[in-house]
Amino acid sequence: MTGIRSTLAALGAIALTLTAAPATAAAAGITDDVTMTLGKDGTLHVVEKISGGSSGLKRTFLTRTRYDDDYDRLYQVSNVKGGTLDGDVLTVTSGTVEYDVKGTVTSSGGVEELRWFAVSGWNQQVAKATVTVQGPGQVQNLSCFAGELTSAVGCTAASMDHSATQADFEQENLAPGQALTVVIGYPRGSSKGTPILDKRFSLASAFALNTVTGGALAGLLVLLLGGVALLYWTRGRDARVAGAEKGAVAPVQNGHFSPPDGVRPGQIGTLVDEQADVVDVTATIVDLAVRGYLRIDEQPRQTYDAPDWMLVRLPAAQVNSLLPYEKALYDAIFDGRDAVLLSQLSGTFATHLGKVRDALYTDVVKQGWFARRPDTERTRWTTVGVVLIVLGVLATAALAWFTTYGLLGLAVIIAGGALAAGGQYMPAKTAKGSAALAHTLGFREYLFSGELGHVPEQHRVELFSRYLPYAVIFDGVEHWSRVVASVTSNGHQADNLYWYHGPAEWDLSKFAGSMRTFCTTTSGAISATRQFRTL
Repeated sequence: MTGIRSTLAALGAIALTLTAAPATAAAAGITDDVTMTLGKDGTLHVVEKISGGSSGLKRTFLTRTRYDDDYDRLYQVSNVKGGTLDGDVLTVTSGTVEYDVKGTVTSSGGVEELRWFAVSGWNQQVAKATVTVQGPGQVQNLSCFAGELTSAVGCTAASMDHSATQADFEQENLAPGQALTVVIGYPRGSSKGTPILDKRFSLASAFALNTVTGGALAGLLVLLLGGVALLYWTRGRDARVAGAEKGAVAPVQNGHFSPPDGVRPGQIGTLVDEQADVVDVTATIVDLAVRGYLRIDEQPRQTYDAPDWMLVRLPAAQVNSLLPYEKALYDAIFDGRDAVLLSQLSGTFATHLGKVRDALYTDVVKQGWFARRPDTERTRWTTVGVVLIVLGVLATAALAWFTTYGLLGLAVIIAGGALAAGGQYMPAKTAKGSAALAHTLGFREYLFSGELGHVPEQHRVELFSRYLPYAVIFDGVEHWSRVVASVTSNGHQADNLYWYHGPAEWDLSKFAGSMRTFCTTTSGAISATRQFRTL
């Protein structure tokens, strides 16, 4: 009885072993029998017979490797049969797969070398792989590598037949993703195959500096920057005036005040620096007070209080006689009210200041000092420069990506930057504007000359007050304020001026400091509106 049981147990074990054998083989991986034939045209034809494995069998071809410092080597797989190729991924649909590969041949030393990853990229283990290679000539040398793509470990076996026309390779147990790479050398000229190279992007090569790129860069820079310089020479220079000189300025004519060429401080400020800025508006406010359109009342304050001023509308003023930019500023200050603290200039004041700036630019064109508005001229050329920079960036990217002439695009960027920066200097005065500027500079010399003796005493208060706004423009407010505070109509110091009133116990000895602080505070209030450029 015991013998029978032993016999039955042995038979059961044999049956179980026979039943499990196919599953074990399947789990062990696939068998890949590869036959490769290299044609005279350099095309490698591959036939793979695959057995074993599980469903969903896929292979990812290695189609790009590093060739040298500048190029990658490409392998082109085509004419696939027995599977579908999506990109580099082959999905196997039958037991036999065929395809062609180009780019597997390159010259190396004195031979023509065939290199291909005969078995690689499978998503399942390869239990055994055999590779047979036939070529257009006798095998000069052969080698093989198995494992990871960078592996230098030889394959299981490599040999050739007695006629040296066929090479054979074997490898066992390749893990998923591992490769069997075969390399065979044939006599030079055996085929017409050549490697397929693709230039690899690198900053060093994209912006290579050599005789060609350096010469081209220098020539392009000379051409472009020379063009920018020529543009400024022809469009950005002030027109010359024959015989225009600074000359002498007569501050008093026929006993009355006469500003240079009859222009206002705001106009002069815009003429001199070609900018409608906060100083021009500050000077205009002082000028409106001096000319009797408003009064500036300094407010009393404690030791640690911030200084403040009340701007008071004068009812008898002929507002309709104001220039457009003066009227715009006057309306911005009062906006329907009779008085306003400087510290409370907000709200609609900011929006009105945009009109003041536009009116100032329009005025200098109307005066004939500029052919076009300076702000429009600056914007135009700066915009052209920025567009040139953008085109230069795009050109640099394209040239660097596809060629080694990326440096040429940098020349366009540099020229665009020069034009964008130079656009600030493109507004050019007309001959009339240049003449007005010459007289203005002469007037500035008079303001700082300190020659006051020839001015009749009875005109000094009005004259020196009327010149104060111009001193604001020329950054000489404190100097000229001291001149104003030093005289009155009878030669004695007074407590106030007709257009500027101080608080109790204040006199003209403090006027210079008060005026300096007023101009600084006013300019700060204007620049806070973001409508004007600060200096």
